Formats: sequence, structure tokens, C-alpha cells
Amino acid sequence: MKYILSTLLAMSFTWASAQVGDVFPLMEGESLRYDTVNIPADLNGKYSLIALAFSKKSEEDLGSWFNPMYNQFLVEPDPNAFFSFEYDLNLYIIPMFTGAKRAAYKSTMRKVQETVAPELQPYVLFYKGTLKDYKEALNFDGKDLPYFYVLDPEGKIIYTTSGKYSRTKMQEIVDILEPAAKD
Repeated sequence: MKYILSTLLAMSFTWASAQVGDVFPLMEGESLRYDTVNIPADLNGKYSLIALAFSKKSEEDLGSWFNPMYNQFLVEPDPNAFFSFEYDLNLYIIPMFTGAKRAAYKSTMRKVQETVAPELQPYVLFYKGTLKDYKEALNFDGKDLPYFYVLDPEGKIIYTTSGKYSRTKMQEIVDILEPAAKD
């Protein structure tokens, strides 16, 4: 019994991290400013943090990450703070409109434009298309979770996590993105 549980645990860890080392699959998104962004082609050789949500529940959990990601990676650091870093990276928050939700793409985009601060609008990309290819390539299955991918400058996935915000998860992302911190 212990062997079976150990094997299942090892297999689930392997499945969960199967995409680490792979190049992020091609994805085209539209920003709230109507710019088209192609990932990974438009990442310009920078480290990147990509957040994906494809259900109402996952969007709610993704919301728990907004302020921490904004404060950590986008706000200009306080020059008087002892531990404050500025990052040179791409950050994209991507709601995915797939299946029947595709019909709500434009109306939802307009609503989000009204509520998201103008300085954050370039970081929110809307994806409209199929989910199947991404589920397979990125190896996610829980539709009620947001998924996060840290990419190296070549677009390879170097770290993944999912779910609600936690300090531990954010610290792991910060540690992985240390090379993107400016001196």
C-alpha cells in the first residue's frame, strides 16, 4: 500500500512539473489597449510571469494575486527602502475565453477596461480560442485554479504553480526571477 501511494505521489509530481523545461506554447492575446501580443515571440528576451485563468472560480483566485504581483514587480521601488528591487520582466494576466465563453469576449473586455487602472491595462491579455492544446502542453487539469508560469528569456518554462496567492508561492516566484532584478 505504501509503495502504491509513493508511486502515485511521484507520478503526480512528475505530471505537475512535466512542462518545466519546455517552451511555452504559442499564444496570441489582446491587451486592454487592443495591442496583439504573441507569447513567447514578443517577450523580447526577458524573463516573464504568465498567469492563466479559464473559469470564473479561477479568475477569483487570480484576483488574490493582483496586488502582490503589482507591488512586487510593477511598482517603482522606494529608493529609501533597504530591500527593494526593480524588475525587467514581462507580466501578463490572461483570462482565457474558450468554448461557449468566447461569445462574451468583447463585452467582458469592455467591462474590464472600465475597472482596470490604465497603467495596468497593458498587462492584461485576453485569449480567445481553444483550451485543449494548452491543457495538454501546459499539463493543467483543474479548471477552478489559476496557473502561473515563469519563463526564462528564451521562453522556456522554468517554474510553475497554481491556486490562490500565498507568501510561499510568491517567494518562490521572486527567487526564480532574481536574475530579472535590476542592480
